[in-house]
Amino acid sequence: MCGIIGYVGPRPVQGILLEGLSRLEYRGYDSAGLALQQPGRAAAAVLKAVGRVDCLREACGGRDEALGLGIAHTRWATHGEPSEANAHPHADASGRLLLVHNGVIENHATLRAKLLELGHVMRSQTDSEVLAHWVGRFYEASEIAVGAARLRAALDKALELVRGTYGLAVMHADLPGVILGARLGSPLVVGIGQGEHYLASDVSALLKQTREVLYLDDHEVVELRADGFELGHRRGVGRVAATCVVDWQAQDAEKDGHAHHMLKEIMEQPQALENAMRGRLDFEQGTSVFGGLNATPGQLRAVTRVLLSGCGSAHHAALVGEHWFESIAGLPTEVEIASELRYRQLPLMDGTLHFAISQSGETLDTLAALREVKRRGISSLGIVNTVGSSLARESDGGCHLHAGPEIGVAATKTFTSTLGVLAMLALHFGRLHRLGPAEGMLWVRQLQALPDLMRETLCCHAQVSALAPRLAEAQGMLFLGRLACMPVAMEGALKMREISYQFASGHSSAELKHGIIAQVSEQVPSIFIAPHDAVFEKNLANIEEVLARRGPVMAITTQGGGQALRQLTDAVIELPACHALLAPLLCILPLQLLAYEVALLRGCDVDKPRHLAKSVTVE
Repeated sequence: MCGIIGYVGPRPVQGILLEGLSRLEYRGYDSAGLALQQPGRAAAAVLKAVGRVDCLREACGGRDEALGLGIAHTRWATHGEPSEANAHPHADASGRLLLVHNGVIENHATLRAKLLELGHVMRSQTDSEVLAHWVGRFYEASEIAVGAARLRAALDKALELVRGTYGLAVMHADLPGVILGARLGSPLVVGIGQGEHYLASDVSALLKQTREVLYLDDHEVVELRADGFELGHRRGVGRVAATCVVDWQAQDAEKDGHAHHMLKEIMEQPQALENAMRGRLDFEQGTSVFGGLNATPGQLRAVTRVLLSGCGSAHHAALVGEHWFESIAGLPTEVEIASELRYRQLPLMDGTLHFAISQSGETLDTLAALREVKRRGISSLGIVNTVGSSLARESDGGCHLHAGPEIGVAATKTFTSTLGVLAMLALHFGRLHRLGPAEGMLWVRQLQALPDLMRETLCCHAQVSALAPRLAEAQGMLFLGRLACMPVAMEGALKMREISYQFASGHSSAELKHGIIAQVSEQVPSIFIAPHDAVFEKNLANIEEVLARRGPVMAITTQGGGQALRQLTDAVIELPACHALLAPLLCILPLQLLAYEVALLRGCDVDKPRHLAKSVTVE
């Protein structure tokens, strides 16, 4: 969950590293550091700072004369509190080898104890420093002549000791023109330039420099030089290096005049959904079209059960998708939290199709669930926003969201784009299994109308802003909904927790009387997601139960529900009418805005909430 950037080439290094770190800061921001190696100097210059990348920028000063190569890192702590000692890069015992690392060394305690027995002095609490010392130890003991082969052999030996995950970059003062990168479980990508090359944990760090990239696979090692790179595999024959061109532009990751990335990304959702649907809706046939499923209609028709997995917001999107696959396609559907699925003895019958959902495509738990399901002979498709990510490459096929870069840590446009893709998939399977062309055409119309309905919905921003002060100092909040809007309640509560740090929990409103109502009080507002649907009257009854206990109530509904709700409470946001099953795509928008506005009132950093990182690449 940390950010790595490396550069080797003729240009000043410091500015390139700091620019890359600033674009990676959503991956971790409790400390940062960099190392600059210049030809002719005995050791690299190392600078570290606690806090954001701007703190490191201050520590570096304005001068940027260092040419040659460098590596840098922005940290999300796993071992040891944020401090300069625990910040990366970490050195070996000689101080001449430096390493930055993303991942977790699970057996670091054993490896550290052995180093201490051998007389090594450790300067940090991190697992990453342990790895740096082992690489350095093997390097010093090597009989291979000084050169990249010697460092590569030392890295291989050290990684053989490791149990865990890593995306890492290593440099040594003996090799002022070389960076080594290695990957297992944590993303790493090579950026291709003209007479210069880059290494990063995310393509967003490279977009200002190059759009031609190579994604590393697990167990691969890359030797990076200004004039080229060499790709190898630690456990077999290396593959032919196939680069690709990223379809994002650097400006896509800018705020574009908005105060925060999160607000920009909330407002981009209608366009993001249009991008997700572009070329995928076929009105003439009344269906949706996917080119990446890598299965024939006959194979898809043989699917009798759907399994959806994901973590966090991806899990909530899957819960909505469960309603759609069952209601539209008529397929029994099960949703599993990916981190639990990987350890469960879940019966997987023939005819099951698995969809793994991850916006980054690097979520470690989701990847592990995908690998376990595939190991058991079940076809697994990915739903992912990042082309070339691990999930995209390891799936049997799948769907890209085409939502563009999402920089805010809290998922917004990737959540609704995932919903859009799940709805189209449900339609696709519905036409294969049970829906006639006329019904399919009706669903296509409903889906085509959604982006404009979302634009209309986002006009509620001012109304949401007016409601936010009622929640900013609440003791806690309850988010409540039913059917396909129950997961929306869960997602709304998650957004509030993530961004404002207010305690919030999401539940089925039908569960109120089964224990949740004990939390109702004058200091705990309830936010009901109650579209004008088949259970609208049931939601009204639940609201009455809360009001009878003096609990404040706010409600989100669709056209037709406002009048009844205003008779109970004046805090009502009425959204445009839409098909009841598709209401989640509208109802989530005011909840995202509500979390954003409450966070602003509480003085929170909405783009970089405490303790969180965008891409969860550790277990």
